[in-house]
Amino acid sequence: MIHVTPLPSKGQAPSDAPHIVPEVLMSTLAELPAVAECSVAGCSYNDHSSCHAAAVTIGGAGDAQCATFIPLGVKGGLDRVVSHVGACQRQDCSHNDHLECGAPSVRIGAGHDIADCLTFAARPA
Repeated sequence: MIHVTPLPSKGQAPSDAPHIVPEVLMSTLAELPAVAECSVAGCSYNDHSSCHAAAVTIGGAGDAQCATFIPLGVKGGLDRVVSHVGACQRQDCSHNDHLECGAPSVRIGAGHDIADCLTFAARPA
């Protein structure tokens, strides 16, 4: 059995319903940049150049690596999902604003490492 909790009525504060995600947060999540393409065939989340992770994290000390990359023989992720960049740890990227990616979309593929963010653009010095 699935329990569905109604949304708070207009004027009701989210704190009155702590299990409800405020509309502001939902619109922010919907605005995160999509992973437009992932050409890393060896990733468990990749299916026909499409990422099926709910969200990816970009990190790494050298290249802007996809920290969500998992090289397993088992496929994972969600069947019907448009993956988004959930976090970007690369403060040296011109698209990074408070650890969030501001690019319209990102491409993941082979760079110096197996799975890199190909949209990474170094911030001018």
